[in-house]
Amino acid sequence: MTMEKQREVGKNLSHEAPKVLSLLDQISLWGSLGITLTIPAAAVFVLHPYGTPSLSFTAAVVAVIVGVGLGSFVLGGASKIGAETGAPSMVLLRGLFGNRGSRIPTVFNLLQCLGWTAVEVLVISHAAKAVVGGSLMLWTVGAGALATLMAIKPLGSVRVLRRYALAGAIVATAYLLYAVVRHGVHLGHGNWSGFWLAVDVAIALPISWAPLAADYSRHSRSPRSAFIGTLIGFFLGAGTYFVLGLLALVTIVASRQQGDPYAFSQALLVLPLGIFALLILIVDEIDEAFANVYSTVASIQNLRPLWDRRKLAVAVGIISTAIALSLDVVGYESFLFAIGAIFVPLFAVVLVDWYFVSHGSWNLSESAKLRTWTLFPWAVGFIVYQLINPGSAPIWSKLWINIDTAIHFSPAPWMSASICSFLSAALLTLVIGPRFHKIK
Repeated sequence: MTMEKQREVGKNLSHEAPKVLSLLDQISLWGSLGITLTIPAAAVFVLHPYGTPSLSFTAAVVAVIVGVGLGSFVLGGASKIGAETGAPSMVLLRGLFGNRGSRIPTVFNLLQCLGWTAVEVLVISHAAKAVVGGSLMLWTVGAGALATLMAIKPLGSVRVLRRYALAGAIVATAYLLYAVVRHGVHLGHGNWSGFWLAVDVAIALPISWAPLAADYSRHSRSPRSAFIGTLIGFFLGAGTYFVLGLLALVTIVASRQQGDPYAFSQALLVLPLGIFALLILIVDEIDEAFANVYSTVASIQNLRPLWDRRKLAVAVGIISTAIALSLDVVGYESFLFAIGAIFVPLFAVVLVDWYFVSHGSWNLSESAKLRTWTLFPWAVGFIVYQLINPGSAPIWSKLWINIDTAIHFSPAPWMSASICSFLSAALLTLVIGPRFHKIK
């Protein structure tokens, strides 16, 4: 292959994805993606579930293990499909919904990725300002620019993360765990009554990456390493940071700040050497922003396959940075519940149809015919999620609470919206899928 052709590989969807990522590369990538300052911010919703009494520390940790574990398993399954096909995530969904039908989840994923990129850039800029000082606007622009540059050279960025950023983040994380525990852990009191609501929060973080997973695993050397690398890497990274966030909440974060998404970063500055650990985590945080820029581009290419990835990355980076500059307070908990409601049932349908109904015989071309029946189990799963967990967005949650009242439905304490939504969508796909597959 000539140097010119090597430069052309991967620019758009007409080029074959190079298979270069090893098991260690993927453990490193997903471990690094799980190490993020946004997870300790979500830990407050695990320890203090919306509308219920606070959980005990033990209950919160168990909720994290269950939620992140289940979500990482689904995330690994999505990665495995990407490695088997070599196709980006949204292109994969042509096989499930048809080419035209795949535009529906593509739009949802575009909105999610733009939102996450802006949130990541904002978290980075606030943390950098807390450590170094200076203009928040300049830090925001700088973080957005760096994430965009990494998205232009994604495979090289993954290798850099493996060699340098992840090692530093692991050292910083080990120190922070030691320092927070040494600071004095006061577990306090609590109960298990909001346990499944806390699980829904914990599941949402790995599930939010499921629509992006194949964008990276398509470069995997084998499907097995894609599954194992994704599962182990993200579970260890995200699980550790949830626990770190929970520990910080019961030790160094003041109660009046526990609803502030930036409180964790600010609280680390009271620890000896906390400023150095936070600096390392700020550098590592760039990978989440770059990953969301890259996957936004991959989603756009499902709609416009021949558009140049590098030019799209620049455009997406500029838009996301502009959004970050306009954001002040993010409805983080509502955002997580929205992610769960949309993508948990979606990937139940994806996994069941691929492995048990279609047996991997998806048409991923632009000529893929519309499969309208797959929208039904996805929609049912979405409705089940909302009936059990209406969320915390005022108008939206009130709508679903009124529907619950109208149909005389009261969610039982043992119901997890995520698990029930996944099972309902999966079972419905398994029951009706074979009939429609035969018709096709």
